[in-house]
Amino acid sequence: MKVIPVIDLKGGVVVRARQGLRESYAPISTSLARTSGPLDVVAGLLALYPFDTIYVADLDRIESHGKRRPTLDDLQIAFPGIDFWVDEGVRDAIEARSWLDRNQNAHLVLGTESLLNSKALAELAGERRLVLSLDFGNQGFLGPEGILDRPDLWPARIIVMTLARVGSDAGPDLDRLAQVAGCAPNAGLFAAGGLRGSSDLKRLESAGVRGVLVASALHDGRLTGVDLAAARQGAPKEK
Repeated sequence: MKVIPVIDLKGGVVVRARQGLRESYAPISTSLARTSGPLDVVAGLLALYPFDTIYVADLDRIESHGKRRPTLDDLQIAFPGIDFWVDEGVRDAIEARSWLDRNQNAHLVLGTESLLNSKALAELAGERRLVLSLDFGNQGFLGPEGILDRPDLWPARIIVMTLARVGSDAGPDLDRLAQVAGCAPNAGLFAAGGLRGSSDLKRLESAGVRGVLVASALHDGRLTGVDLAAARQGAPKEK
């Protein structure tokens, strides 16, 4: 089981995400870092465990507020051994190709809540540094029509993002993960939202999920370095 820490950025700092209610996200307070600055938080996460992949969501870009900030550049310089998976609210294939050209060593997350249509997936077929995030809110799927009906267009790595469970104690959305797995049995699935601790890691592994995105359980101490080492045994390195 691959555990991927999440940092949600808003106003240039890391914020605590809860149930997709972005207007209420506040700068994170964590025992892992002295400040909510991205460099401090990532350093704290790496002191807890030598993660090789970190997920970055630029909420300002996802919500079309402001211009791209240099945070990703700073993180890549400070932590050259980390694979960063990044959601910056890319909307189509043109923006995706531009982003991939600028960030040769990072992986682009296409969040369905930001995509204008399903054409981007067809036009980017075969791109190795692409991750698709199937985003779900309280009212169901967040994204253009057609994406859920065309698993043949999905890349090899799929995040199943249940926003209502982010930062909660609801547990992973195993039913939805099973539905997506049924549509794309050969894809590598990554759960996002609701993870409570090591017992949930075991449930996800038993369900055939390849990895999980986590924030709160790390900052609250519910996942320890020992838990992470046990979960990582035998898991292949993602590229």
